[in-house]
Amino acid sequence: MKDVAGASRGSVPSGELDPTRATRPWSIRAAGPDDAGGIAALHVASWRWAYRGLLADGVLDAMSVDDRAAMWAELLAGDDVAVLVAERDGVLAGFASAGASRDDSAGLQTGEVAAIYLAEAEAGTGLGRALFSRIQDELRSLGFTRATLWVLETNARARRFYEREGWRWDGSSSDHQIQCDRQPIVRYAAEL
Repeated sequence: MKDVAGASRGSVPSGELDPTRATRPWSIRAAGPDDAGGIAALHVASWRWAYRGLLADGVLDAMSVDDRAAMWAELLAGDDVAVLVAERDGVLAGFASAGASRDDSAGLQTGEVAAIYLAEAEAGTGLGRALFSRIQDELRSLGFTRATLWVLETNARARRFYEREGWRWDGSSSDHQIQCDRQPIVRYAAEL
């Protein structure tokens, strides 16, 4: 995957919608160590727009870009997780990460999409579908034949997205995600 010439890593688009934005192409590439800060900023911004009304405002407002940057720097320094970033016009527009399933009951052939987030301005442009397809390709290239992901039970928008992509709730639910304020989450699965 190629880097975008002149990319401004770490910049995150504002919530303003540019009517020509959706017609300009994006690029998707493997993330590198220099992307940690930009991914962290987009991670926090994405949670704040996507989860407002689903999680307590205090949880969202307390999120720290610095804490997320440290987490992403550690993940990007290792080789256990595939991380992709999407850029449009040199601006970070989305990211996704995946690797082996973290579920105790998962078999060795089960991968997990751990994260997929977009800038608010990118919602509905097709970038989410492209990024989701590419992260599943990464899981296949790592030898996984099945994949899972966890999503807030109340996140109807995300659940519809996954279902349109052929994923299904497998009947599992939990409240093990501390960062989700221990709100109920459900597991979706798909054959790769």
